Amino acid sequence: MHTTTVTKKQPIGIFDSGIGGTSIWKEIHALLPNEETIYLSDSFNAPYGQQSKEKILELSIKNTEFLVAQNCKLIVVACNTATTNAISYLRANYSIPFIGIEPAIKPASILTKSKKIGILATKGTLNSELFEKTSSNIDKEVQIIEQVGEGLVELIENNKIDSQEMHELLTSYLAPMVQEEVDCLVLGCTHYPYLIPKIKEIIGNNIQIIDSGEAVAKQTKKVLLQRDLLNDSLATTPSNFFYINNNKTTLENILKDYPSVVIEERFF
Repeated sequence: MHTTTVTKKQPIGIFDSGIGGTSIWKEIHALLPNEETIYLSDSFNAPYGQQSKEKILELSIKNTEFLVAQNCKLIVVACNTATTNAISYLRANYSIPFIGIEPAIKPASILTKSKKIGILATKGTLNSELFEKTSSNIDKEVQIIEQVGEGLVELIENNKIDSQEMHELLTSYLAPMVQEEVDCLVLGCTHYPYLIPKIKEIIGNNIQIIDSGEAVAKQTKKVLLQRDLLNDSLATTPSNFFYINNNKTTLENILKDYPSVVIEERFF
């Protein structure tokens, strides 16, 4: 067990297999504006969903070690694939708390009226033991229509959200769900909230889109409060550092409305 002493003023660490976890960071930053954050974007190895379980664990440990070295008091695993494949190991081997991300299958199963929900996620998430366990515990009358979003992360990472290729790929993934009459669509990857406008163009407004961002931010606050680690100091402007091991152009574009953030390209 790696043990560390933590204090309220230490930063929250966040990592993802790229820039998708910034959708989680935005929710955390909005709810907890006093907190300093360090975000690690492992874009060089994105997407994790195509990696083996062993490789996902190896990368998750590497990311965790980096954030622990930065004195983070809590780590948010802002990646569905890393959560479902590695968070049990991380919690067992590090003393600081971890907040994970998993597809919101349970809320969707409660909200659905048609008893049909769609999930768009990576191969690594859909094939994980945690996802299988979560989906097996919902109402047996609810049908889950799974779709691997192969290629979507790469297009987002390369700033091609508005491309024709993205539209065609999303249409091929979502049209069968519309035909199956799903009434809830679960986004099982933190990159995918950036596609919501495009998704709505294809599925319309009658299908509810569900992602985990707000719930993760609330859970982060809850855990900080429970451990007396919530930063209640207003003495200084919190710093928000972003490290990316690939081209930072797309990350800069996504964070353009946050002028106080510091973005640095660094191989780690």
